[in-house]
Amino acid sequence: LFDYLRKSYSGGFVVSLSGGADSAAVSVLVKLMVDLAVNDLGEEGFRKKLGHIPLAGKPVMEELLSCVYQSTRNSSETTRKAAETVAGAIGASYQEWDVDSLVAGYRTMVEEGIGRDLTWEDDDVTLQNIQARVRAPGVWMLTNIRNALLLSTSNRSEAAVGYATMDGDTAGGLSPISGIDKAFLRQWLRWMETTGAMPEIAPIPELSVINVQAPTAELRPSEEKQTDESDLMPYPILDAIEKHAIRDKKLPAEVWELMVETHPEYDREVLCAWV
Repeated sequence: LFDYLRKSYSGGFVVSLSGGADSAAVSVLVKLMVDLAVNDLGEEGFRKKLGHIPLAGKPVMEELLSCVYQSTRNSSETTRKAAETVAGAIGASYQEWDVDSLVAGYRTMVEEGIGRDLTWEDDDVTLQNIQARVRAPGVWMLTNIRNALLLSTSNRSEAAVGYATMDGDTAGGLSPISGIDKAFLRQWLRWMETTGAMPEIAPIPELSVINVQAPTAELRPSEEKQTDESDLMPYPILDAIEKHAIRDKKLPAEVWELMVETHPEYDREVLCAWV
């Protein structure tokens, strides 16, 4: 992050902060970037390395990281409060936008174009994706205004099975967690909450507001109680299947046999469907 910031002459970073694990992890990485660099270079040396950014005045994190929580009617107070808490804990600039009217506008426009109403029964993925995509243009505008780098928040586990929105959570100029699996990411956030990165860098106990949640995209109506793992499968299972299939190059039938052997707590047919 520090190298990209300097070699691109960018003015900082922007994150669409959802109140979930992925965007929280990306934001915390920016905080760690600052802490590690200041520890290594000193405050004056850090500011000198970023001489193209006028850092005088506001605190460094407020200058370097801008976070935006973008709500729709399916967003919850839990994730809103989590986003606000994390941004405050790491000292980032923070805003809240309501983008529900933009979602409704696109929905009406397309319904008129195709001559029928969109429904959750027939158009589930479409209605989920438009909410994620509508969040991209505004946050790109803020990124341009700040001459910054928009950080993508999509992780490897979800990208591997297509549980990501093109031009939604995949939007950005740099993708810090694209190679990190979700199970590890959640473990890392718990570690950052309780232990911290190193003796010189304190833990961030406020991350408990992220770690107590079941990951959810919050793109379906709230009464459906959507979670990532109910949409997909338990993340440790997903990661194990991915390793067998991609790293070890096993055929689907071989992966299934290994999963049956190592995870007898799950029904064989359920494991087959997941593979």
